[in-house]
Amino acid sequence: MRDLGKGLGHLFKGQRWVVRHGRWWGFGLLPGLVALVLYIAALVALATYAGDIATWATPFADSWSTDWRSAVRALLAVLLVCGSLLLAVVTFTAVTLLIGQPFYESLSERVEEIEGGAPDAPSQSVRQQLGFAAREGVASVLLTAGIGLLLLVLGFVPAIGQTVVPAAAFCVSGFFLTEQLAAVALQRRGLSFRQRIRKLRSRLALTLGFGVPLVLLFLIPFVAVVAMPGAVAGATLLARELEPAVPPAAD
Repeated sequence: MRDLGKGLGHLFKGQRWVVRHGRWWGFGLLPGLVALVLYIAALVALATYAGDIATWATPFADSWSTDWRSAVRALLAVLLVCGSLLLAVVTFTAVTLLIGQPFYESLSERVEEIEGGAPDAPSQSVRQQLGFAAREGVASVLLTAGIGLLLLVLGFVPAIGQTVVPAAAFCVSGFFLTEQLAAVALQRRGLSFRQRIRKLRSRLALTLGFGVPLVLLFLIPFVAVVAMPGAVAGATLLARELEPAVPPAAD
């Protein structure tokens, strides 16, 4: 229970850090704002042409009566827009992280510099960095996809699928969101994806205490935009606790 509270504490500390360093908060807002503008533009375009898409997708309804044809196509258009909104909420964080990777790397490095005891960045060529990032990305996608598929299958099991699985899904999402946000700081300490997973699992309550509340916040896209810089700062502070670059001085 203590680690759960500490994880949540890192989330709040990260938000306080960016408030105290307002320039970096504004810097960290940029990727979220870009992603938000792209999503809004896409959703507006979809809503504008939803009726045309529904008509294109239902040629079999051309011979139906006007009332039935209009009702079915209107329902399909509404479902298309609602489904796209749900997809936008689910994917917004991942897209923001993808767009903002260089921004969040700089923000994480700045947190380390100001807080002190930052490790030196690993000495790698651009080619080595790209290859490393590609391998890490593939490993992350395969692992999360496998767990997601397992949870999807378990979701059809009576009782468990309606109770345990949703809770497990939030925990899994919180765990991997924490890994994504803390990855820069932990990579700077020489930890591979597999090592990061083991490190986060060794302090599971701390990881979930940070990640699960953040997942709930990030279900609201506008909140995700505002909270993302602080989430990156908080994950960096969490990484510093998990893997201190400089051993604490003896009392």
